Amino acid sequence: MKSLAAATALLLAGVATAHAASSVMLTGTIGSRAILIVNGAPPKTVAVGESFQGVKLVSLQAEQAVVELEGKRVNLRMDTPVSIGGGGGSGGGGNRIVLPADSRGHYMTQGTINGRTVTFMLDTGATSIALSAGDAQRIGLDYSKGQRVQMSTANGVTVGYRLRLQSVRVGDVEVYDIDAIVSPEPMPFVLLGNSFINRFSMRRDADQMVLEKRY
Repeated sequence: MKSLAAATALLLAGVATAHAASSVMLTGTIGSRAILIVNGAPPKTVAVGESFQGVKLVSLQAEQAVVELEGKRVNLRMDTPVSIGGGGGSGGGGNRIVLPADSRGHYMTQGTINGRTVTFMLDTGATSIALSAGDAQRIGLDYSKGQRVQMSTANGVTVGYRLRLQSVRVGDVEVYDIDAIVSPEPMPFVLLGNSFINRFSMRRDADQMVLEKRY
């Protein structure tokens, strides 16, 4: 029984490690093997088809590689860290986010606001980050102290609240002091609008949206 429990614990630890992977960097190649750094761990050489901490090396050529994590494929360039949306890596010091499009062409990702988990949808048409009063309450935002603003919704004009978020994080990329609007209308996810996007340069790469932090 002890050996079974130990094996189960190791399996669960492996699953947790795989799902924790969010920051990946290609630092070099040795023959047909890539040298990867995943979530700040020591460099690891990985052959095409092999996996390390949940990151699978799909292809390798010159100074580029394609990796797969939780069914999402992203392109890596040499010595450029990538945060694969949906993770929650440590440190918050990354500078690049890659968001694969879903089947509807939307760019969705898990992330955090003030350290609390939310589901984001990238929306270049939104002036700022926008979230519902329900989500605001769930993550502990006292939006009633924010600035009252008029908002146009499908149900007419209503009152929302403008406030500043301490931090917004996607993968291992974190930005601070971000403008947001809280709406009384229910919303299925949080809109990742231009108050966040403007901190980055943004480009589309095939079916991926790539955001690189401005300095």
